[in-house]
Amino acid sequence: MTTDMLGAGAESTRPGSEEQVPLYEEFIYCCGAATQVLKCGPWKDLLETESKTLPRLLFLIIPGNPGLAGYYRTFVRALYRGLNRRYPVWVVSHAGHCKPPNGMGMTEDTDIKELEDVFGLHGQIEHKLDFLRKNVPKDMKLVLIGHSIGCYITLEMMKRASELQVLRSVLLFPTIERMAQSPQGKLLTPVLCKLRYILYMPVYLLSFLPERVKTSMVRFVLRGLKCPDEASIVTSLNLFSVDCVANVLYMASQEMMKVVERDSTTIKQNLKKLIFYYGVADNWCPQQYFEELKMDFPDGDIRLCEEGIRHAFVLDASREVAAMITDWLQDILTRL
Repeated sequence: MTTDMLGAGAESTRPGSEEQVPLYEEFIYCCGAATQVLKCGPWKDLLETESKTLPRLLFLIIPGNPGLAGYYRTFVRALYRGLNRRYPVWVVSHAGHCKPPNGMGMTEDTDIKELEDVFGLHGQIEHKLDFLRKNVPKDMKLVLIGHSIGCYITLEMMKRASELQVLRSVLLFPTIERMAQSPQGKLLTPVLCKLRYILYMPVYLLSFLPERVKTSMVRFVLRGLKCPDEASIVTSLNLFSVDCVANVLYMASQEMMKVVERDSTTIKQNLKKLIFYYGVADNWCPQQYFEELKMDFPDGDIRLCEEGIRHAFVLDASREVAAMITDWLQDILTRL
């Protein structure tokens, strides 16, 4: 396992920002696959923390795709500050989406295969459950925050492991149904399911470019953003790795094929624990999906964005979304 402590980086240089927030980065093997974990707060190991200092609640973020924890650095810090630094905020990457540090392979060198197809959609769900089993006390109360396909994974986690002490699940821009039929899905499904292999060679060739050239390319791609998050620019450099891109695209191809019908049964069973947040112009989960969900579950906490925030909010709106979530959860926080 590789562990580093990260300073507040670009976030600390913003006018009016608070003092540095410590962020711990770990690279571990989970289900035999390289996994990046970011932990905000002083609790680096909840299993070894004395009961008298153990927090009452853990906020766990399940990312979208690409499932790189680094995209959520600013979001994690902002949420931790908004919670008055009382509770740990963690984000766990998807299996194989991060470029592991030198000396660590994408998969663990062992004869024991913990999970079939860990890089597929089903495997990523079991990967998150395995992470919880091995790193979080069984009786720890949880707030799960899913983003994009992370919302689908969150609902599946609640379905498969009903023993989890989930107080609330926040589902941001939820891709939980008809992904291939969405405007973006119609465009990308043929590429993801049939033509993704042709993308590997260009990525392989680009991987040999100097880091400064790669960084310039990322900045060019994100040039349309008014204030792109520096953490997102650095994290995007992982996408010059063929192994990372292959795992990202493979998972995405399964999303198009497997995320079809909305799991209304699980939603109904957990409705009081769920908060849905849809975008107005989201091509992955269009407003039509919001309206149909609202119609089917009129008593649910189902919200439509009024701030013009994009689906990939981590690129430029992490602080705004963190502030909203803190406000939404005041009811449960005041009862702890």
